[in-house]
Amino acid sequence: MSNALALAIRVAVVAVSLWVATIVVPGIDDTAGTTGSRVGTLVVVALIFGVVNAVLKPIIKVVGCPFYVLTLGLIGLVVNALLFLLVGYIAVGIGLPFSVDGFGPAFVGAIVVAVVGFILHFVIPDRLDHR
Repeated sequence: MSNALALAIRVAVVAVSLWVATIVVPGIDDTAGTTGSRVGTLVVVALIFGVVNAVLKPIIKVVGCPFYVLTLGLIGLVVNALLFLLVGYIAVGIGLPFSVDGFGPAFVGAIVVAVVGFILHFVIPDRLDHR
């Protein structure tokens, strides 16, 4: 698979995961009017989500390593929620109709996005394993 196709699959999986989160979690809203604008919003938010996770998450893991060890990794749930909340703030800041209404919805939404993303990546692999 080419890198562009793998990236497109990853973005699509995150966008679908975000869509599921908007349906399941009260407090996470995509208020775009038409279906096309809703899909576009979710794709742009998925790109923002990917950039935030690619840039900030490794830095936070290195700096917060003692907390990860001390809490046996449970601090990762809080970090994911805060990063999800940041994605919501960035989306609102650039004028996208996507919002996260607080830490609670961000916490649950991050879990929903992770679980749905895991299931979709299991069903639709974004790369071929050569074993």
